[in-house]
Amino acid sequence: MLQCIFILSDSGEVIVEKQMVGHRVDRAICVWFWDYVLANAAGDPSKILQVVVSPTHYLFQIYRNGVTFLACTQVEMPPLMAIEFLSRVADVLTDYLGDLNEDIIKDNFVIVYQILDEMMDNGFPLTTEPNILKEMIAPPNIVNKMLNVVTGKSSTLGSKLPDAAASFVPWRTTVVKDASNEVYVNIVEELDACVNREGVLVKCEAYGEIQVNCSLPGVPELTMSFANPTIMNDFTFHPCVRFRPWESDQVLSFVPPDGQFKLMSYRVKKLKKTPIYVKPQLTSDSGNCRVSVMVGIRNDPGKPIDSITVQFQLPPLIVSADLTANYGTVDILADKTCLWTIGQIPKDKAPALSGNLRLEEGLAQLHTMPTFQVKFKIMGVALSGLQIDKLDVKNTPSAPYKGFRAQTQAGKYDVRS
Repeated sequence: MLQCIFILSDSGEVIVEKQMVGHRVDRAICVWFWDYVLANAAGDPSKILQVVVSPTHYLFQIYRNGVTFLACTQVEMPPLMAIEFLSRVADVLTDYLGDLNEDIIKDNFVIVYQILDEMMDNGFPLTTEPNILKEMIAPPNIVNKMLNVVTGKSSTLGSKLPDAAASFVPWRTTVVKDASNEVYVNIVEELDACVNREGVLVKCEAYGEIQVNCSLPGVPELTMSFANPTIMNDFTFHPCVRFRPWESDQVLSFVPPDGQFKLMSYRVKKLKKTPIYVKPQLTSDSGNCRVSVMVGIRNDPGKPIDSITVQFQLPPLIVSADLTANYGTVDILADKTCLWTIGQIPKDKAPALSGNLRLEEGLAQLHTMPTFQVKFKIMGVALSGLQIDKLDVKNTPSAPYKGFRAQTQAGKYDVRS
C-alpha cells in the first residue's frame, strides 16, 4: 500500500504532493531523499536504485525527463508493483499532456491531481488504462481551457462511468471512431555494451519493445508469431496479451487497445557483435596527455548508421584541452564533457579525434582514465536478430493494412580507455 506520491523537479523541489491514505507523510522525507541523491549520485536520480530505504519509510522512485516520481510506504509491499505503478503514472501523464517536464506539469495541476485520484484508491492501484481514464477525465485542449476561463470551472471529469469499466477488455473503448483499418508494428531496441581497454567486448545485450499503433474497427483478434522467439528473455506483456498461448506456443494472442501502446518488452542477452568500434588511446608524460580516438564500422548491419556521437568526461585535473577531428565537430561543454558529433561514417575515411590535454602543474601522468559513451541510431534493423514471422487479424469487416519496421539505437554503450 502506497501512502503518498511526490513529483519532484530536477532540483528536488516538490511539484505535486498526493496523499493516498489518512496517515499523512511529511515532506521532510523528500528532503532526506534529495540529500541521499546528492550524496550518492551527485544530484542525478537516474543513477540511484529505484528502491531506497530511509530511517522511516521505504521509497520507490523512477526518473523521466528531469522529473522524479517518488512513492512512500511504511509497510511491506512488492517493490515491482510500486515501480510499475509509478511507470504507468508517468506513461499516462505523457499520453495526456503530450510530453512530460516540470513546466507542463505546473500548467496542468488540476488534471494531474484528477488522474492520480482515479488511478489509486486508498493506496492501491485502481484505474490505470488510458482508454477508461480519457472517458472519465477529458485530455487538456485549447477549447477546454477557454471554457474553463469563461465559466470559471476547472473540472474535466465526465458525468458518467465509462462503458469500458464494465467490459472484459477494459483497455479498449467500446466504440472506435475514425478507424482506418490498419495496424503498424514497430520493433525498437536499445543496445547496451561494455568494451574494456584491450578492446574486448565484455558485455552486449539488447533491450527491446514491440510497439503497436492500432486503428481497427470493432473488437479485432490479433495473433503475432516470431521466427526466432527463443532468443528473448525477461519479457513483460501488456494486460491485453493472453499468457497461455505464449507459454505453450510462443505466440502473442490479444485484443489490442485503440491507438499506440507497448505490446511487450524483452531482453536478448550475450550478443557477440557491435555495429561500430571505438578505439581510444591515451598516453601521458611530463604533464601532457596525448589523446587519439578512432571510430569505424565493425559489422555492417546493412542499413546506414546515423546520429553517431562519442563523448567523455575530462578528468578533474585537466587544465586545458586542445582536441580536433578530421570529421564531424568537437565541443567542450560547460560541465567539462567533450562531445564529438560524427553523424554518419563516410566511406572514404575513418573518423579520428586527436589532441592534447594539459595536466595541472606538478602532475606528471594522468591516473584516472575516462570512459567513452557512444550513441548511434540504425533504422530498419533489429540488431538482436528478432524477426516477426506473421501477424493474423480476425473479426474485422475487411482485410486491414499491416505495416512493420524496426530500429536500433545505443543505450548504455561504454568503451573504457
